[in-house]
Amino acid sequence: MRFRNVKNKENIINNSTSFIKEPQKYRGKWHTLFSNNNKICVEIGIGKGKFIIEHAKKYPDINFIGIEKFDSVLARALEKLEKKQPNLYIIRLDAKDIEEVFDHEIEQIYLNFSDPWPKKRHAKRRLTAHEFLKRYDSIFCGEKKICFRTDNMTLFEFSLESLSTYGYILKDIKLDLHNETEEDLITTEYEDKFVKLKNNIYEVKAYKKE
Repeated sequence: MRFRNVKNKENIINNSTSFIKEPQKYRGKWHTLFSNNNKICVEIGIGKGKFIIEHAKKYPDINFIGIEKFDSVLARALEKLEKKQPNLYIIRLDAKDIEEVFDHEIEQIYLNFSDPWPKKRHAKRRLTAHEFLKRYDSIFCGEKKICFRTDNMTLFEFSLESLSTYGYILKDIKLDLHNETEEDLITTEYEDKFVKLKNNIYEVKAYKKE
């Protein structure tokens, strides 16, 4: 996936009070940064930030951390924050290194419109592959919770099988999310685009006991 380069991205990132430059320093002690013991939720791959920013505003008693590895996208997300949101921080990180940043302190992971890596030889790179589910094991505290949303049916089918065979219980499986729920959904930028194109949006909420 290609992204437009943001010329002043370094200034945007480095001057943002919502960006954590060395997240590894907070491994196992993210609550000290938030100055509370509220539960912490993570979105892996925040895109331009709409989903996690709106969640942070709607749920002030929950702490949120957004993960993004591409600087230009990261800069766009930080630009969306009109003012400091006290329950939200954003970090630059590749998901394969997530164990270096968190240690049994995350309540829930959001995976929204992740790269489908369509070629079979790249299946291990999918964020719902067993290789990644194993990494997530060490960052969760208590029951493991993953909310996964995509418009890609092949990736969705793969994810249902991968989560299930890894021991997750699948709940609230939606094959056409926007027509199967009465909730006031918080969406991503990609999702809004796909809905306008009348693409089905698939979602599953998966749980695994400790």
